[in-house]
Amino acid sequence: MADHDPSYKLLFSHRDLVADLIRGFVQEDWVEQLDFTTLQRVSEIGISHDLREREDDMIWRLRWGDRWVYVYLLLEFQSTVDRFMTVRLLTYVGLLYQDLAAAGEIPAGDPLPPVLPIVLYNGEKSWWAKTSLDELIEPDLPQQLRRWQPQFRYLLLDEQRLADTALAGQRNIAAALFRLENSRRPEDIERVLASLIEWLAAPEQDSLRRAFVVWLKRVLLPARVPGAELPNVNDLQEMRAMLAERVKTWTEEWKQQGVSEGEAKLLRRLLIRRFGALPAWAEAHLEQAGEDALEVWADRVLECATLEEILKDPT
Repeated sequence: MADHDPSYKLLFSHRDLVADLIRGFVQEDWVEQLDFTTLQRVSEIGISHDLREREDDMIWRLRWGDRWVYVYLLLEFQSTVDRFMTVRLLTYVGLLYQDLAAAGEIPAGDPLPPVLPIVLYNGEKSWWAKTSLDELIEPDLPQQLRRWQPQFRYLLLDEQRLADTALAGQRNIAAALFRLENSRRPEDIERVLASLIEWLAAPEQDSLRRAFVVWLKRVLLPARVPGAELPNVNDLQEMRAMLAERVKTWTEEWKQQGVSEGEAKLLRRLLIRRFGALPAWAEAHLEQAGEDALEVWADRVLECATLEEILKDPT
């Protein structure tokens, strides 16, 4: 899933999913001292227009002893990695502190509350940007000057690089979401849905169950079987039954799609080795090409002298 969709943010508007994200993926001792019963969304009170208008960000807070800890969750859907993510987040956290102070959430004389910044990234390319601001600042500074430089870092969760074996071993809703995103076969999805049906059985979790169904219908399944007609299912049980009915047909379609994706990746590597970084128009051609076009272009790699000749209309 490369593009932003409101249904993904809808999932992370649910306490249970955010709680499991923190429990399962912030692997530090202090997390054990958090009171997850106090977890609440920070939405309207005191939040500036600049932060409210950010569609990919969510702010939560929960108690750590008698203090609040704020969790700034940024959902990163861009296909390109933002080299200056630390700078962006430093700005957003600064705005959050200003808003909390203006709203009276930081009493006079009290220290600033801690903030945990998390970047949740689901792009196909591995995240390569530095996660610490210190690594972006000029390294050859006198020690006296370096001590004046700001310090900031964020926790990166690169979904497609999370090991599936580790995810499968967790009774964790966030891990189940990441397994769904990394799934490559209908039976993989069906297996995860079986777990979610068991874990989200409580009546108060009905909204989260429906959020998963909406996301599956709007994002995951259209990406796996483009053009397929999806029946009007409204709950996870129906979704699982529908997958079981169509598993044979869709498995063949997914395999075919996987072959095309593999051919496109191989051709892209060959073109980069020969011509260097590809222009945007060439990347678009490869992304949109069908299996027949990829085969023709692969044959041309050794025959044609220019990128334009190789990627011209195969007909």
